[in-house]
Amino acid sequence: MRTNLNRIARRLLAVGSALFLASSCGGKPSPKPAEPAASGTPAAEEPVLNLYTHRHYESDDQLFEAFTKLTGIAIQVTSAGADQLISRIKGEGPDCPADLLVTVDAGRLCRARDLGLLQPVESPALDAAIPAALRDPGHFWFGFTVRARVIAYAKARVQPGQITSYADLADPKWKGRVLVRSGDSLYNQSLVAAMVANEGPEKTAAWVQGLTQNLARKPLGGDRDQVMALAQNLGDVALVNSYYLGQMAQSKDPAERAAFAQVALVFPDQNGRGTHINISGAGVAKYAKHPDNARRFLEFLASPAAQQVFPATSFEYPIDPQFDTSPLHREWGPYRADTLNLSKLGEHYPAAMAIIEASGW
Repeated sequence: MRTNLNRIARRLLAVGSALFLASSCGGKPSPKPAEPAASGTPAAEEPVLNLYTHRHYESDDQLFEAFTKLTGIAIQVTSAGADQLISRIKGEGPDCPADLLVTVDAGRLCRARDLGLLQPVESPALDAAIPAALRDPGHFWFGFTVRARVIAYAKARVQPGQITSYADLADPKWKGRVLVRSGDSLYNQSLVAAMVANEGPEKTAAWVQGLTQNLARKPLGGDRDQVMALAQNLGDVALVNSYYLGQMAQSKDPAERAAFAQVALVFPDQNGRGTHINISGAGVAKYAKHPDNARRFLEFLASPAAQQVFPATSFEYPIDPQFDTSPLHREWGPYRADTLNLSKLGEHYPAAMAIIEASGW
């Protein structure tokens, strides 16, 4: 995998240099160390970017290296859980060194925005590259990868076409056959929040109640564990994020590869509102000392050269369907995504949490 990543990084540098410097940065030269400024003139930013990130993929390290080679901006990384990072930014206040918060799930980014921890970014390049549904309307955060919440099923026990929608998961015919992680998972909370936004709280509450009545076992583990349970005949259908399936297909663990071979997936609601999606994304910290560097990095992540890295490594989808995907994504085929603006998730989290807690999920 490392050799493949290095090859991708070299290609990224070759292709991305012209694209990034000409398109994303308007032809500006790479920044140089700050020099003394004239009286009344702000000093140029030093070539540093302090990143608080929840992500943990080797592909991200490759992108950090490529960005530094392109721009001369050194990236200093602080890694922790998303909630820890948000609490840290809040606690550090104006002394916070973070320039950019990188995390998964639009709900977390909405929370950081609502806590006043992010600042808006004006960038025509980001507005052009990132679909409106995948970025905050006030420009406080921007998505750079897409994750689809799909239904995986055991090929030996479920035929194609038997399950086609999220609603099916609450149908009594699947009683004792559904696998899903806990309602404490932000992935599930976001799905429920999207349902509240699209269908209202009463219909969503009925769906959650039906889902919990159909569980094959008490929610346990993460999405990979649900796929492993399918392979172990502990259930027949499971709610998972698509990128976990891609990672299991290429896993160093033979058991994960074997489990992947026993399942197939369906993109729910292709004849309705479309499959629920979420993002990995980022926002510039309120007290960023290097906000221009942070903007440049966001533009870099949205560039075609960087976007080709994610499908091939983390198996997330690019932000725009026009960008290339991996062979596995092409095997799965195109899908229709829910077009709900993900900033709406934050608005409906209180209702979603109340529904989940009432159901005992």
